[in-house]
Amino acid sequence: MSTPIPIRRPRRLRINNAIRNLVRETRLDADDLIQPMFIVPGSGIRKPVASMPGVCQVSVDQAVEDARKAMALGVGGVILFGIPASKDALGSDAWSEVGIVQQAIRAMRNALPDMAILADTCLCEYTDHGHCGPVRGGGIANDETLELLGRTAIAQARAGADIVAPSGMMDGMVAAIREALDSEGFERVSILSYAVKYASAYYGPFRDAAENTPSFGDRRSYQMDPANRREAMTEAQLDIDEGADMLMVKPGLAYMDILGALRQTTDLPLAIYSVSGEYAMIKAAAERGWIDEQRVVMETLTGFKRAGADLILTYHATQAAAWLTTAK
Repeated sequence: MSTPIPIRRPRRLRINNAIRNLVRETRLDADDLIQPMFIVPGSGIRKPVASMPGVCQVSVDQAVEDARKAMALGVGGVILFGIPASKDALGSDAWSEVGIVQQAIRAMRNALPDMAILADTCLCEYTDHGHCGPVRGGGIANDETLELLGRTAIAQARAGADIVAPSGMMDGMVAAIREALDSEGFERVSILSYAVKYASAYYGPFRDAAENTPSFGDRRSYQMDPANRREAMTEAQLDIDEGADMLMVKPGLAYMDILGALRQTTDLPLAIYSVSGEYAMIKAAAERGWIDEQRVVMETLTGFKRAGADLILTYHATQAAAWLTTAK
């Protein structure tokens, strides 16, 4: 008996690039991407981060130029992390009117008025112990931290941030920040909550970039257990109820199931953070010639979009935008 000729031939729709483009289900654009930046005091500074090839700590003037380049390539926005000249137990530089991130926001807003500027709203880069809030009795004081996060968000909004992004996983942080912003007339400033942030080993290289390694213990008492899925839905719903405008899942690759599940439960814009460890692994393998960096990056970013992400925070943002421009 002869083998029947197939009636359906899916390969017809893969026959050449033009056809593949016509039927492509998921499309990645440069304006889906957010470029993280690490801001340090001084001028003319561009200090490479050893564990993240291609990433530098930069002074405000250099950050403005990097943002200008990203915007010219169509990158959707930047998110700013600050490394202050000095740190203290409360992380007071986070809400100082002359804090390093506030300086960068003002400079970028003046130079690039149409660019979307996001500010990471956390204290860990500013505390001398590296935790995300004041230490009391050997733990992190949740409710005391809320008031400080509100002050930080106000300072960032006053400097010109479009979006504040609380990342400390404190209970009630979205409600506290929303109330603080509204009380100062910043109702139009959005909150992108790191709603689902896991206590992940993938953050390793970020510690070098942000200089925020905890001086004792770890962050597992406030960041989520990587084994938990249902808890992620609870965390996200709490932030929705508190007034978050957008939600984030962090890290990326190991948590695409969480992103996909959230996409089924909310219509809010969703972000995913492709974190430092993911970036470093790709860079290391590419430097050794083991992978094609461009293809792996574009496949990964497309995977995030396919899983449900509207925004992707990635250290490859500007580089990926350039690749997208070349491909058109």
